Amino acid sequence: MTKVIAVCGSRRDGSHTLKALRTVLDAAREAGAETEMLDLGRAELPLYHPDEDEQGESAHLTRLVREADGVVLGSPVYHGSYSSTFRNFHDYCSFDDYEDTAVGLVAVAGGGSYGATLEHMRSTVRGVHGYVVPQQVGIRKGYDKFEGDELVDEDIEDRLVSLGEAVFDHAVRLDCEPVAAADCD
Repeated sequence: MTKVIAVCGSRRDGSHTLKALRTVLDAAREAGAETEMLDLGRAELPLYHPDEDEQGESAHLTRLVREADGVVLGSPVYHGSYSSTFRNFHDYCSFDDYEDTAVGLVAVAGGGSYGATLEHMRSTVRGVHGYVVPQQVGIRKGYDKFEGDELVDEDIEDRLVSLGEAVFDHAVRLDCEPVAAADCD
């Protein structure tokens, strides 16, 4: 079974990033994936320290990434980049965790700019050998896109669904690369 997880780099109650990632995971599940959400706002994850082997839930969380075939990373936009919550978790991750993993990106802005956030996320994922899928979703004015837990922007919803399907499809392909293509059909 192909496993796709989402990692939410927001600590805010009622996080729009978390809501967007749920839509992505629903689409991946509909495509055939087993899915799981890693809500870093609820995790015990101390500030990364390079001289400490394991801290808080770091071993469990990085193992989930390592065992996943696809990962969707989501972060709110803070000061033109990703959140410290996302960065702290990402510091725990290594080549072993992302090697041959399909990765999708979601950035949710309160204002209008998310481009730099997606670029920063893309660069750091490439730095740990993750395969960033071509689709990505940036959301401007996230507070206007949701009413309660409900996503009310059809275009954004379509893009999030497409991202979930793309991560699943790329995860399947990456899993099949070492095997003859006929064996993967």
